[in-house]
Amino acid sequence: MNLVNLESVSHAYGPKPLLTDVSLGVEEGDRIGVVGRNGGGKTTLLSVLSGTLRPDSGRVTHSRGLRVGFLTQQDALDPTLTVRETVLGGLAEHEWAGDQRVREILANLIGDLDLDAKAGDLSGGERRRTALAKLLIDDHDLIMLDEPTNHLDIEAIAWLAGHLAGRKSALVVVTHDRWFLDAVSTRTWEVVDGRVERYEGGYAAYVLAKAERARIAQAAEERRQNLMRKEIAWLRRGPPARTSKPKFRVEAAQALIANEPPPRETVELMRFAAARLGKTVYDLEDVTLHAGGPGTGPLVLDRLTWQFGPGDRIGLIGVNGSGKSSVLRLLADTIKPDSGRVIRGKTVRLAHLSQELGELDPTRRVLESVEEIRKYLKVGKREWTASQLLERLGFRGEAQWKVVGDLSGGERRRLQLLRLLMDDPNVLLLDEPTNDLDIETLNELEDLLDGWPGTLILVSHDRYFLERVTDKCVALLGDGKLSLLPGGVDEYLERRAAGTAVTARLGVGAAPAASEPAAAAQPSASSAPSTPSGLSAKEERELRKELNRLERQLDKLSDQEARLHAAMAEAASDYAKLGELDAQLREITAQKDAIEAEWLEVADRLGE
Repeated sequence: MNLVNLESVSHAYGPKPLLTDVSLGVEEGDRIGVVGRNGGGKTTLLSVLSGTLRPDSGRVTHSRGLRVGFLTQQDALDPTLTVRETVLGGLAEHEWAGDQRVREILANLIGDLDLDAKAGDLSGGERRRTALAKLLIDDHDLIMLDEPTNHLDIEAIAWLAGHLAGRKSALVVVTHDRWFLDAVSTRTWEVVDGRVERYEGGYAAYVLAKAERARIAQAAEERRQNLMRKEIAWLRRGPPARTSKPKFRVEAAQALIANEPPPRETVELMRFAAARLGKTVYDLEDVTLHAGGPGTGPLVLDRLTWQFGPGDRIGLIGVNGSGKSSVLRLLADTIKPDSGRVIRGKTVRLAHLSQELGELDPTRRVLESVEEIRKYLKVGKREWTASQLLERLGFRGEAQWKVVGDLSGGERRRLQLLRLLMDDPNVLLLDEPTNDLDIETLNELEDLLDGWPGTLILVSHDRYFLERVTDKCVALLGDGKLSLLPGGVDEYLERRAAGTAVTARLGVGAAPAASEPAAAAQPSASSAPSTPSGLSAKEERELRKELNRLERQLDKLSDQEARLHAAMAEAASDYAKLGELDAQLREITAQKDAIEAEWLEVADRLGE
């Protein structure tokens, strides 16, 4: 059933067209992730779909009685109401307390809030989580979320992904969190140049498909060095949980990146880092630290001895309020430990990006603001000008001559980050650097950090970025220690779910802080399905024969597909011939989809 339909919709803000003649629809059960540059029209698309914005032209049709839940980036909470009244309305306590779904929502999103606090007294992040909880408690046919992971920690993001996966509502979500996109979406829309390009699958599938479209357009070799290929290489070399594509998809992706080098030359970077830093970066000896100062606030570190070495790339994980930012401030020497010593290497050149925007001269131009630090910077084996680096982080053309005072919060954060990098530090402390960055800019930042030799300590709730740019993770689990996590974020979530972490977030209800997050939120088939019981040896042989037959068919269809691609490239100027070949290609694609579905069914029965 079609829930929302857009026909020839166009909309612009001032002279800039954001949507141009867009026609698309949202069906029951759709789970759509929306990506694109900041300012490119993603929020406008959601507003038009929800009916809160009337487009300049075109028609928007909702099914009769459609119930839409829309989480915007600016909440509209009544400041005079309590959290309880805002989220639960007139529900009596015995009604919501007896509903496990409601208890889980409260516990995982606002478990640390006083239900009798006034909404007007909450911080921006607390108001955001309150608005999200209110939306999820209500029943909707279509849920639309604009940056829902803002102000959520990794654990809450994993819970939210699992919760959304279990709902029957259709879902349209705008987010820069690529792990979350893969966890919740089965289709991807890219808003670009006023168009909405559609792809099947989550973020990983979108990256693969986009690269394939570029190949068909005869740009494969030229674009082989670009960030998209690098992104694919990391997706395929990283944990297998990153994509749910079956074996033949994996083999196709491996062929695509066969000649692509790893994202980082780890050994070479470690050698450079050691040459710049020596043996000592930070040594913590018997350090005790409270978040609020000596003896006050939550205990963060308890007589901890730890060493950060040259070239370490460490992700620091923990729930909100666990003290991650305090650890960075300790290393930055902006706060002192209660007791113990922090030994800092003599050659350390530190850059610390905190969550607070530093002072920037509002009268300077963007390019001037960077060039006053340095006009050139060598990253890896290449030298970049200030202007080139600004372009990579989203300041293109005339944007480099904007006055700093006119920049948005996200633009100021990008500028501040680049100014830190231009100072050529050998130690980077980054506290939530991805806030307000779109996916394309995140790719550029990841690429810059890949070639940067030094020690990196990162705090981020963006799981994808965290796993992408760091080599190991440590966690603050509430016991005053830094716990090494060989299994990364998955191990952290498992330990939290198992109750082996001390820190508690609950203040409401009896539900666990993250009910089965690792199982609920995984977007892929990394954990093999349970081995089917009751298969005789003969049945297993027959199923394997069928699997081999289907794979041979897929190989043949892939060969035909490749020949059609080559023929389309040769007939680039013959539109009649292109139309004929395109029809054949669609037929081949439909056959492949049908056979892939059979393959998955057989593989599932075999437990593969």
